[in-house]
Amino acid sequence: MIHLRTLTTDGSDALKRNAYPFNVPTIRTLTAITFSAEVTFFVGENGTGKSALLEALACAVGAITAGSESVKTDRTLEPARSLAQHLRLAWIRRTHKGLFLRAEDFFGYVKHLAQTRADLENDLQALDEEYKDRTDEALHWARIPYKSELSALQQRYGSGLETHSHGESFLEFFQARFVPGGLYLLDEPETPLSPKRQLTLLSMIHRMVQAQQAQFIIVTHSPLLMAYPGALIYSFDQTPIQPVSYAELESVWLTRSFLTQPGQWLDRLFDGQDESSLNQRP
Repeated sequence: MIHLRTLTTDGSDALKRNAYPFNVPTIRTLTAITFSAEVTFFVGENGTGKSALLEALACAVGAITAGSESVKTDRTLEPARSLAQHLRLAWIRRTHKGLFLRAEDFFGYVKHLAQTRADLENDLQALDEEYKDRTDEALHWARIPYKSELSALQQRYGSGLETHSHGESFLEFFQARFVPGGLYLLDEPETPLSPKRQLTLLSMIHRMVQAQQAQFIIVTHSPLLMAYPGALIYSFDQTPIQPVSYAELESVWLTRSFLTQPGQWLDRLFDGQDESSLNQRP
């Protein structure tokens, strides 16, 4: 289901200021984006403003984050909050459900969960020592809050995200945090995932869209994720931002060409040709 319909800027002169992210060409020329599909991708080279706009959108939405920091207090999102002040959102159905997830936030959250679990287990051991001269009943009641928190972690995340590979734990985390009817803003979710795991994520997204009224806006470099049927793809390699077809994407033809002609591409790379030569097919 499409929840968020359009994003527009307020036309303020502040959008023309010479400071990040306003000095990024795609941000400076931004006027409006329409989300006409349940899955929208922001694609393009590094530094073209994809993540900057997604972060600003997360701040404008007031999205829930993966970690302990909110979009209102996370210092790394200060530039995004500045841009968010000039964004105007139009909804088909306003939702407060969903998630804003950056790969770095996920890794930080896994560490936070592991530390939380360890602290709770240490607290239980300390209680055993503290209550050794008191009744079993007193110890039982003292242990309840700690056992409840550990049980909640077990119920939501199993034996611990930190006990699995990054790819496995990412997919488990995403599944655990998914709520039907939400808007999901994902920044390069393919980062911890193997190609096989990316296909698993693609299948999960499809189920969430088809059966659980989810909408996704995703920054990605992955041709596998971009292949989602019916997805709307915005290229940040053009100014202003433009919708493009899957077949037009540089990352798609580059990946396909490399896989079919690896020897020619490697010869070109190892011969020391500059980066601009990579825009031409061998």
